[in-house]
Amino acid sequence: MKISLCMIVKDEEEVLGRCLGSAAPLVDEIVIADTGSTDKTTEIAHGYTKNVYDFAWRDDFAAARNFAFSKATGDYLLWLDADDVISQESAALFPSLKELLEKERPDMVMCPYDMCPDGAAARFTFFRERFFRREANFLWMGHIHECVPPRGKVLRHEFRVSHFGSRKERGARNLHIFQKWAKKEPLGPRELCYYGKELFYNGLYLEAIAVLEEMLRGDGWYVNKIEACKTLSECYRARGDTENAYFSLLRSFRYGEPRAAVCCMLGKLFQAEKRWRDAIVWYEGALLCRDHSKEGDFEEPACRSVTPYLELVCCFYAIGDRKQAKFFHNKTEELAPDHPSVVYNRQFFKDA
Repeated sequence: MKISLCMIVKDEEEVLGRCLGSAAPLVDEIVIADTGSTDKTTEIAHGYTKNVYDFAWRDDFAAARNFAFSKATGDYLLWLDADDVISQESAALFPSLKELLEKERPDMVMCPYDMCPDGAAARFTFFRERFFRREANFLWMGHIHECVPPRGKVLRHEFRVSHFGSRKERGARNLHIFQKWAKKEPLGPRELCYYGKELFYNGLYLEAIAVLEEMLRGDGWYVNKIEACKTLSECYRARGDTENAYFSLLRSFRYGEPRAAVCCMLGKLFQAEKRWRDAIVWYEGALLCRDHSKEGDFEEPACRSVTPYLELVCCFYAIGDRKQAKFFHNKTEELAPDHPSVVYNRQFFKDA
């Protein structure tokens, strides 16, 4: 059983060694497509593999990943980004993963992807396609925020990859790529969702609203539609349109059961209007929501615990119910004693 690691890189000298150092002992082959580095990235890559190829960048991440896949010879293909890391704990699961591949011969294996900014604890986790049977001839799709649509025999495994991120400046790169391709061809529902988010991040709220509304009118994946509703709400809130900010969040219930993040956002809107009891309803609702990360949701676990607890402290204190406020503060003490807001509240209650 031969496993090939396939990567695309550009100007990643700061983090590439960290990634390859964690992955090299696990795989049988490393294939790296460099899309135009001007630093020591390729030099570092050559320290781990001879299979380093130049790929002329054309604002298409899927094309670059497919090129890397085309150069691999393994039975299974694994992808990583340069700012990803495989922990020692996760590496210990690799033998069981290889056993699964040998025994079941799946076409694709989905694994947890932990978002760990700056190497901190995972902010949130979602499952992504991680291993592919080479002979199944999978292709990446999407010029940016690319993915591989699942098909065939798809299994799950708890082999985790941690996304640490890097300090590399990306600016409005993603937005510019979306704008370029939107002029050339129709964007699919998933691309429209991410395009809308990039417009929102760059403060182009009216444009984001138009793109996200177009996405919601189509036949996109329900998880992306829920995400689009959340971004729509943020756009309307930024423009001072509270009514549509509320409506956009409630609209998400058309596509699936309530998400904790949506409940927290509704609570925040009511809280901003000093409608404390209404806010309490939604924060308490967030505590009842299920974890949807295995469905592909980008949900923060804190939205089902620490975040609503902290806001319930404020809301109950605001209506004069100090007993309940202290009750929820105690909950936060159990879960996150070092959280800055918990530390502040601890001193506040002590002084009170």
